[in-house]
Amino acid sequence: MRALTWQGRRDVRVETVPDPVIEQPDDVIVRVTSTGICGSDLHLYEVLGPFLAPGDILGHEAMGVVEDIGPEVRRLARGDRVVVPFNVSCGTCFMCSRGLHSQCETTQVREYGSGAALFGYTRLYGQVPGGQAEYLRVPFGDQLPIKVPEGPADDRFVYLSDVLPTAWQAVEYAALEPGGSVTVLGLGPIGDMAARIARYRGADLVIGVDLVDERLDRAAGHGVTCLDLRRHEKDLGEAVRELTDGRGTDAVIDAVGMEAHGSTGVKAAQWVTGLLPDAVAQPFMEKAGLDRLGALYAAIDLVRRGGTVSLSGVYGGAMDPLPLLRMFDKQLQFRMGQANVRRWVPDLLPLLTDEDPLGVDGFATHRLPLEEAPRAYADFQAKRDGMIKTLLRP
Repeated sequence: MRALTWQGRRDVRVETVPDPVIEQPDDVIVRVTSTGICGSDLHLYEVLGPFLAPGDILGHEAMGVVEDIGPEVRRLARGDRVVVPFNVSCGTCFMCSRGLHSQCETTQVREYGSGAALFGYTRLYGQVPGGQAEYLRVPFGDQLPIKVPEGPADDRFVYLSDVLPTAWQAVEYAALEPGGSVTVLGLGPIGDMAARIARYRGADLVIGVDLVDERLDRAAGHGVTCLDLRRHEKDLGEAVRELTDGRGTDAVIDAVGMEAHGSTGVKAAQWVTGLLPDAVAQPFMEKAGLDRLGALYAAIDLVRRGGTVSLSGVYGGAMDPLPLLRMFDKQLQFRMGQANVRRWVPDLLPLLTDEDPLGVDGFATHRLPLEEAPRAYADFQAKRDGMIKTLLRP
């Protein structure tokens, strides 16, 4: 099959690799029909290379058609249309039974002290082959894949793999009440969708902050009050408080994470780390890695007293002024953590209708063949061509 593979820093290639096969009796093989490029994939493109090996298959946002099933699969059949959550979660362990699928005890990567394994996302999360490929092996066939209706285009459902549950959890963790206010830092795919969900769930004021014209315009078209960071970098707190009677918003959602704008010295350190041999860079990242914390510090400034900060942007540093690697991975209160995809599906599926209240049918800005994935990664990383959300078609 053809698949997008990591080969080095800013070097991804579509190559011919062996087809996946049934390995466990509850596996299914999915023929991928759509697969997204996520902002988190750019961390692999740029920062997290020491935890990848040449040939690793990338991608964690996939949907398609069941092509083969293991002998113990009962709930799916060949030909069923499914979305694959990015967490590899068993659905039955202590954590999964409590809605904490990102902490699945069956797939936790204990070697690195990490939570549940993830598709296409480094040794830190199990080195599981990803979904930017023609076929994908999916374990826990009776528990993990989300069966969706035939008929509507993939665009309506593919975001159940990551974007929708991540954004929904970000708003849920923000503890917003009807009539409340929230600032969303970063209007990429997650921040954009979080802003839409916050408005859908009754927030009176949703402030969006970014520095890319296309993102600001797109969010403004959905009723978001947008602030351009290029004009407010030094007075962002004042600008938000001016809109909220001097208090700040009830909540702030950080949808940026470790590669925030600014933090020039840390950016340089991350760049140098990417040039080191893996044998040197990996232990450095594990013991002394730093995040660019501009978004987090901004969130702490912008939220009102007694408010809530919800972190959905990925952090990975080990020596930040806060122990964010452990805080994020263990999903502790602030609140933060990888999205528990399966937990939020019952809330989200009823919204994926012809009425389309969240605008999923037109959410993608680009739809490209899988073979064009390397160019798409480069354009997305450089924020070229108005690229906000890309779906690849294998």
